[in-house]
Amino acid sequence: MKIGILRTGRALPDIKAKHGDFNDLFTTLLAGNGMTFQAYAVLDGELPKSVTECDGWLITGSAHSSYEDLLWIADLEDFIRNAFTADIPIVGICFGHQILAQALGGKVEKYADGWAIGPHEYQFDGVAEPVTINAWHQDQVTQLPIGAKTVGRSEFCENAAIVYGKTAYSVQAHPEFTNAFIGDLIDIRRDSVPANLVDEAESALKSTTPSPAVVAQMVAFFQSRNLDISVSNAAQWI
Repeated sequence: MKIGILRTGRALPDIKAKHGDFNDLFTTLLAGNGMTFQAYAVLDGELPKSVTECDGWLITGSAHSSYEDLLWIADLEDFIRNAFTADIPIVGICFGHQILAQALGGKVEKYADGWAIGPHEYQFDGVAEPVTINAWHQDQVTQLPIGAKTVGRSEFCENAAIVYGKTAYSVQAHPEFTNAFIGDLIDIRRDSVPANLVDEAESALKSTTPSPAVVAQMVAFFQSRNLDISVSNAAQWI
């Protein structure tokens, strides 16, 4: 299965040198599941020629907000709508989660209660235990598109994971961000985010590890168009 990674951001130089760029993170995260990958630098104006060029699409995170008036964002929204209409599976992460909702008629806003940084705990439908994922965002999906369903949530983020029938699945937090990645990102950006949240995140990084359940759901969705991690090769992650 060929997955097209729509790269909507780029890692900071020091982060990239150590961990790779955003597309590299997903290639590592999803490796070993019968998938091949091709990356497209969407933020530089590079979009696939056709929505059928790959078997599925994965939209990455970004430093940009989905509601910014940028040509590449408008073009990406058109691509998302076309892929959705063609019933090509789409998975979105962070910015990808937001732009997917926005493109299909939902609403994204800067959240009044501020930032989510580092390990956060979520409740996901179909997953018995709380799910820990590293987060780094201030924007949130505040209104769902018609037909979309929330399948993951927390006290801080009401729409933490959304499913769109059998065509799209998205998650606000970053299953591709390891604790080491988040720790390095904090070191670089600690002066640009609230100090109390930095302290909480650094403390949580010492005692938690990211859950594999959401990675399993991503694989299951690409492979079988559902989130049932018990009936897919994605069960290897449990």
